[in-house]
Amino acid sequence: MKRKAPPDPREAAKRAALNALRRAKRAADKAGIELSDWEGEFLESVTQRVKTYGRAFGDPDKGAPGTTLSVLQGVKLKEISAKAAGRNKAGRRFGQGRRNSGSRKPFGGKGGDGGEGEA
Repeated sequence: MKRKAPPDPREAAKRAALNALRRAKRAADKAGIELSDWEGEFLESVTQRVKTYGRAFGDPDKGAPGTTLSVLQGVKLKEISAKAAGRNKAGRRFGQGRRNSGSRKPFGGKGGDGGEGEA
């Protein structure tokens, strides 16, 4: 029985980046979110560079050697994905506030000293 060769980490990173770019574009289209011209061009150009070169940046100082997208490209892709999902940068959906009933004490204590005598 032949064993498969171990998967190439660069190919896996390339596929993951292309899938993430495709998902962001599809989510924006499905939600009816209008991406700016810059965002649309960004998605297209990064996709093309990943397909052609295997990574979307040339300067090794902008990202780790085994990654496909630079750090800032990853951040922008997350922002576009969040915009398509209707979330703001903090990850919450627009219009939703924090749920804080105020009925629970921090650290689970019921009252003043946590059951121990005063010192």
